[in-house]
Amino acid sequence: MKTILKTDIAVKDICEGFVYNELEGKGLFGLSGRLKIQPEYQRNYIYASDGGKKEIAVIESILRDYPIGLIYFNKVSDDVFEVLDGQQRITSFGRFVKDKFAIKDNNGNEQYFSGFALDKKTKILETKLLIYECEGTESEIKEWFKTINIAGVPLNDQELLNAVYSGPFVTFCKEEFSNSQNANIQKWGAYIKGSVNRQHFLECALDWVSIGTIGNYMSQHRFDNDINELKTYFNTVVDWVSSVFINVEKEMCGLNWGVLYETYHKTSYDPNKISEQVHNLYADPYVKNRKGVFEFVLGAEIDTKLLNVRVFDEATKKPIYAAQTKKAKDSGVSNCPHCAIGHAAEKEKIWNIKDMDADHVDAWSKGGSTQIMNCQMLCKTHNRAKGNR
Repeated sequence: MKTILKTDIAVKDICEGFVYNELEGKGLFGLSGRLKIQPEYQRNYIYASDGGKKEIAVIESILRDYPIGLIYFNKVSDDVFEVLDGQQRITSFGRFVKDKFAIKDNNGNEQYFSGFALDKKTKILETKLLIYECEGTESEIKEWFKTINIAGVPLNDQELLNAVYSGPFVTFCKEEFSNSQNANIQKWGAYIKGSVNRQHFLECALDWVSIGTIGNYMSQHRFDNDINELKTYFNTVVDWVSSVFINVEKEMCGLNWGVLYETYHKTSYDPNKISEQVHNLYADPYVKNRKGVFEFVLGAEIDTKLLNVRVFDEATKKPIYAAQTKKAKDSGVSNCPHCAIGHAAEKEKIWNIKDMDADHVDAWSKGGSTQIMNCQMLCKTHNRAKGNR
């Protein structure tokens, strides 16, 4: 890959013809239309998040003569370029010059670019940038893109995959799942955790449809001119979840609904009964993991491990152990009730407390409480074999 260092391009040159898309949250063009600021392999603009601290820092760095780092352009043709690295910084000063945000002056007053003193305006616009023009094959450019993005705010997995498999499919995907203005985002946000701009919604949709093989799926569909299969599957999963669980709970967000759909969507459910089951489990003080409630009810309330049901504490176990052990020694049998009625060598064995587990006499899943009157100590072997019986 060929590289040429350019030192004659200033901020004002980049901002000439700068276009920022408010709906998609990205810078589009600069350098009088000759520079594509956000090609498909680039992530969305994220410097405006968290109160815009990062984009403000870019402007303050310029004003204080701090270096803002190297910028890399990919030379597409003789006079056309795209940003390989630096699009967050470029979009930041482009947005500032276009009065999209303000910074505070020395007196704490917010100032937009249009209200700046002439000398400060000039300082920003005349600041020269260190830009490497790179020229190479698509594979070389993308490999370099991944390499130079190991610093700063690292690309996450989906942002890297968008870069590797850039093309019409990624373009359509980002228009649907990476657009913060999409009216469906609020509904999807009940089930998907993360940021639209950081590609978490897109990653989730791809994970569901590909059953965890996102890279393979993107490779196969890279040059597709639609995302109909992806959209249909995603909406099918969301519609299934919202029809089975008529009440939206905060713990539903971030669950792997794609896997749950594949596992349970052929089972018939009564939404009202499901709602009652969820409500009862939410009200149960012994349920420690509410996120497991939904798979628990989908799976016919069998796998109690999903709920992380509250176990007996040490204050409960010690007196139960002491009472069982005294009674066992007086009777000449094991202090594990199951060993005591068996025929093995442990029939008369007195177990140490560290070799025993506290168990529900009546299983929690069958209505048994996690209280001292429902506690017994079993040797670890028998407790594990007992399960919910």
